[in-house]
Amino acid sequence: MPWRAHRTPYRVFVSEIMLQQTGIARVWEPYKRFLRRFPSFAALARASVADVLDAWHGLGYNRRALALRESARLISTTHGGRLPRTAEELRRLPGVGPSTAAAILVYAFDLPVPFIETNIRRVFIHFFFPRTAGVADSKILPLVQATMDRRRPREWFYALMDYGTMLAQSGVNANRRSAIYKRQAPFEGSLRQLRGRVVAHLLKTGSDSLRGIRAAVGEDRRVRQALDALAAEGFLQRRSDRFSLK
Repeated sequence: MPWRAHRTPYRVFVSEIMLQQTGIARVWEPYKRFLRRFPSFAALARASVADVLDAWHGLGYNRRALALRESARLISTTHGGRLPRTAEELRRLPGVGPSTAAAILVYAFDLPVPFIETNIRRVFIHFFFPRTAGVADSKILPLVQATMDRRRPREWFYALMDYGTMLAQSGVNANRRSAIYKRQAPFEGSLRQLRGRVVAHLLKTGSDSLRGIRAAVGEDRRVRQALDALAAEGFLQRRSDRFSLK
């Protein structure tokens, strides 16, 4: 994986945001494309929303791209361009929760900080809760803490993640017994899919009217809802009767 082979704090940060809710196979090429466009926090901080979304294309959950750019701006202005080294500071950055902050500390700085994500959860439920349903993360985290290799946490977590991936590929899905397990709503026909179509159209055209956007995405009923949400989240701006990416 490119974020393991050529590791810097910036590259780790980008990869961890991209890997939220997205599998490794889908991240691989967009990650490399994104780094070519924005090789540093400073370069990303200077980018427009449209440029960032263009580089992000194919990953979905576009809010993460906006959060990534805002984080780069905060790191450039508040932290002297250096990624913070504490969980408290990292969690102040947009889009960074407890697990992402801990993973960044482990992979960027080789610090022994326990955390849980999908593959880690799968391994611990498989081995420690083989016949238990509704397993809470609060039951798993102390086990991660107790078993973690404190001398080589980065390598240990890499191995743990790979083992979880192997379990998934073998058909063992212990995560179904997690307390937080739920099936993802279908993407096809969802508002999330429609938002993606709107963004893709505006990336191609630069700007368009409500009528033009409706014609381009092939839907009337929910386009206004999608546009309002995208504007409220900071993706779009409206001038006169035309919408464009910021």
